[in-house]
Amino acid sequence: MKNKKILYKKKIKNPYYSIITVVKNDEKNICKTIQSIKLQKFKNYEYIIVDGFSKDKTVQNILKYKKNINLLISEKDKGIYYAMNKGARIASGEIIIFVNSGDELTRNALEIVKKKFTKNIDFVFGTVKRYYTNKTILKHGFSIKKLYINFDFATSHSTGFYIKKTIFQSLNYFNTKYICSADYDLYYRLIVTLKKNGSFTNKNQLIGIVQSGGFSSKLSFVQHLIEEVKIRIDNKQNKFIIIIIVFNALIKHLLKKIF
Repeated sequence: MKNKKILYKKKIKNPYYSIITVVKNDEKNICKTIQSIKLQKFKNYEYIIVDGFSKDKTVQNILKYKKNINLLISEKDKGIYYAMNKGARIASGEIIIFVNSGDELTRNALEIVKKKFTKNIDFVFGTVKRYYTNKTILKHGFSIKKLYINFDFATSHSTGFYIKKTIFQSLNYFNTKYICSADYDLYYRLIVTLKKNGSFTNKNQLIGIVQSGGFSSKLSFVQHLIEEVKIRIDNKQNKFIIIIIVFNALIKHLLKKIF
């Protein structure tokens, strides 16, 4: 914990979940995220908030709920995946979940997901409602085959993804060389490289709500595509398949522009 600015700390013994919220300058949305954690029926969790040294009233708003959190750190960092790794390294729960500022858990989320974890299950994708600029999509389950050709193969990492801490550690957390898609690199290494076993909640078991306007939405299609290619090359995927993926992505993007 050296060199970290700890604003609040309250220990809990042997939590099942470690819930981590990463935030920076989001005074308008942080409260609804904390409220959704506070209202969980399943109570055996620790709640860690990693703030990127906000300049607005984010920290003041967080401290209004300090009896509902276990650790608040506020300091400058190098980006969202650095902050998420920071929280994960501190975490003491068996299962790690990220619920970043603006996103919410449904009241029964932790209770539902716990039933999915067994000795043979290393991660769970929960059903989430995801808001985009002009539409809302229900994201459910995951497809290993689809992962080979498309990053849009599962629910989003924020709010919908649960992983055993020991497995997350074995993957050496998020690779921070990637700016916007380190979560998908982690999925690839988890599912394709390590071949770990996962499960998912039923379609009608809504776990979380993911708001639009996240960090990755601020980057262009080209930036996303370049990073996806880098991830696939770094993970030694067949280069011919990568070329096909890029070609298909460009065609789809062009058709969206036209129609």
